Amino acid sequence: MKVLYLLFSFLFIFLMPLPGVFGDIRNPVTCLRSGAICHPGFCPRRYKHIGICGVSAIKCCKKP
Repeated sequence: MKVLYLLFSFLFIFLMPLPGVFGDIRNPVTCLRSGAICHPGFCPRRYKHIGICGVSAIKCCKKP
């Protein structure tokens, strides 16, 4: 029975979402901390859309 608890704990740790990998950026503070910019409308050329900055019209854009 203890092996079953150990198995579930390992599954829980390995299946947890990693911050910055699977998490969405939804506010300007986390966007700027990740080294990106907040830009209204579409992202500029050579920038990748990685999230939003509070409002869906303002995108968080980062150079790849």
